[in-house]
Amino acid sequence: MTGPVTLVAFVRPQALPCGQPAHPSRATWQHGGVTAATHSTLFPRVPDSADAVLEGLDPEQRAVATALHGPVCVLAGAGTGKTRAITHRIAYGVRAGILQPSSVLAVTFTNRAAGEMRGRLRQLGAVGVQARTFHSAALRQLQYFWPKAVGGSLPRLVDRKIQLVADAAAACRIRLDRGELRDVTAEIEWSKVTQTVPADYTAAAAKSGREAPRDPAEIAQLYAAYEDLKRERSVIDFEDVLLLTVAVLQDRHDIAEQVRAQYQHFVVDEYQDVSPLQQRLLELWLGDRENLCVVGDASQTIYSFTGATPDHLLDFRVRHPGATVVKLVRDYRSTPQVVRLANGLLAQAKGRAADHRLELVSQRPAGPEPVFTEYTDEPAEAEGAARRIRELIDAGVPASEIAVLFRTNSQSETYEQALADAGVPYQLRGAERFFDRPEVRNAINALRAAARFGGNDSLLDDAPDLPSQVRAVLSGKGWTPQPPAGSGAVRESWESLAALVHLAQDFAAARAGATLADLVVELDERAGAQHAPTVQGVTLASLHAAKGLEWDVVFLVGVAEGMMPITYAKTDEQIEEERRLLYVGVTRAREHLHLSWALSRSPGGRPNRRPSRFLTGLRPGSQAGAGRAGAAGAGGVERGSWTAAATAVAEQAPRRRQRTPARCRVCGRTLTDGGEMKLMRCEDCPSDMDEGLYERLRDWRGEQARRSGQPAFCVFTDKTLIAIAEAVPDDEHELARIPGVGMRKLRRYGSDVLALCAGRDPADGQDQD
Repeated sequence: MTGPVTLVAFVRPQALPCGQPAHPSRATWQHGGVTAATHSTLFPRVPDSADAVLEGLDPEQRAVATALHGPVCVLAGAGTGKTRAITHRIAYGVRAGILQPSSVLAVTFTNRAAGEMRGRLRQLGAVGVQARTFHSAALRQLQYFWPKAVGGSLPRLVDRKIQLVADAAAACRIRLDRGELRDVTAEIEWSKVTQTVPADYTAAAAKSGREAPRDPAEIAQLYAAYEDLKRERSVIDFEDVLLLTVAVLQDRHDIAEQVRAQYQHFVVDEYQDVSPLQQRLLELWLGDRENLCVVGDASQTIYSFTGATPDHLLDFRVRHPGATVVKLVRDYRSTPQVVRLANGLLAQAKGRAADHRLELVSQRPAGPEPVFTEYTDEPAEAEGAARRIRELIDAGVPASEIAVLFRTNSQSETYEQALADAGVPYQLRGAERFFDRPEVRNAINALRAAARFGGNDSLLDDAPDLPSQVRAVLSGKGWTPQPPAGSGAVRESWESLAALVHLAQDFAAARAGATLADLVVELDERAGAQHAPTVQGVTLASLHAAKGLEWDVVFLVGVAEGMMPITYAKTDEQIEEERRLLYVGVTRAREHLHLSWALSRSPGGRPNRRPSRFLTGLRPGSQAGAGRAGAAGAGGVERGSWTAAATAVAEQAPRRRQRTPARCRVCGRTLTDGGEMKLMRCEDCPSDMDEGLYERLRDWRGEQARRSGQPAFCVFTDKTLIAIAEAVPDDEHELARIPGVGMRKLRRYGSDVLALCAGRDPADGQDQD
């Protein structure tokens, strides 16, 4: 007998009544055995059984780990141990004999995250599971099936497409500066992940409300030329890997079935960042099966500019009515003070993602309150942060446990200089991967040679144990007991070698009797998994690059209007994404959190900046705004079932509002073209446009574009001007109904446009002749 979907809520364990004897200490979630999301013993013992894999998991994490059949959706707040939950889920299934390692494909979005997942699975004894990025998994399949599906060898993959875009611009006789090249390249990438072809770019950009960096028609032309150049040169780009894999799996059912026979169980991490193209690839991998586990948090959606959307995560129960949904809200990373600030940020949020936010509950002891600091200018802000960091390091805080996070990469240079002046080592996040660095490759080769020669190597004569042997070998490669002075390449190289020395010390402590050869094997396995050791230096990173990482101490700098939210964030959706970006930054901190802003950019500048609006009601001295009561989600498990009740729950889930088809106001035909929908008529149907008004609108638009320093189409497109000249609206209500106007442009330009429509000059309100 099956019943309706049930919600099993878990509460924090209560203290024992006074006088009741305590239970024996056990390493369970209730007795301190649960660790933070990315905190684990460096070299733990492999669990000796499937049940041992489950030890230390809290009830919700255990529910994830044991839900091995049917669709599963894990809504996991920041710091709640999502990676721990899903890696233990895979390992438990493998160790229990329910899942075959070779039939599991775990996908995520960065090589670092995939490497971490492989490392954890190896530590749990789940060897043979594929953990890859979407692109890595697709490229592997494409290389294997290309000869069979197309013939010949796969075209060469270009590392950077910006040069191809520059060549396409030259072919089109369009001049682009460096910034415009990056912007147009980003538009091409967005088009491809949203499966938009060049001919449809203009309509797709308008439909999505995307503000193009140049005339959409020009970008469509550049996009088409770029695709032509790729074909001429027989190359493919990063997005083509996914597009071509989708095409092969769609067109060749025999190949699709071969892939599905290989992979029968899928796990997708960071599911809120999936693009439409990645979702399509996932659906083709799955076929008509339901063995899918997705993990994500809509409140950490910060990559919408790349085509990512949380809709796939939020609509999971609609697509899979029988899904089990588990909510992880126990935060093992951050103190209650940091968690309170993070929850407060989201309490003011708006939109669909905010409606599904998770209220985090800290599991850590109390810590210091977040520190808010105002500076006169940006150099003073950087010097203040560097001074405080120097004090923390002198007090014993490891430099590797400190991060400085900023909104844009251009802010980095000021902090690099300030840290160098303070004698603080640092590393830039997003630089070359650890095991790809030349000094690391040379060091590992030297260790391998020393392990091979063993006692015949004179370097090891006075080195009785593993750490001293490693120090002896690496001393010939540039390592010294004390770091070199200053910053730059020499210091960065020393930090890399020092990381290997520290790793050797930890390895020897965890594995009694370990030899140099054992360490080399460990390094080779880590290199294969991109499981890098910790580099001893303060991390400098953008907020986007910091996603998925954590530190004991975090400095969030430049938290001022114009930078957070960034100036070009105009729409409500863009503003809310900026709020989520700050939320991601706040939740990177385990214990100490510093937020700062500067009143001016440079010394002596006008102090006209103010703290970010997102801090209103959260920083001392600011007035609190109205929160969103009752929107937060509690932790627990919802068990899905294939019953009428479950279907009813899915049908009640939030759905996109169905839009009435747009029809031509002249002939009544259904309109699908974006330009025709703006005009509300077919291109071929007769126009009743007021030609004089149209010319006056064009002249006015040109003047507005000159004043604002932006292209004319950013004011209004030609199609919108034609629609206005045809409708000749009398008031704001009528003007707002015209596609392409919108509330923001109505507020900015509405009075001018209505004056022109009434035959008046918007400059002085006088009637025109």
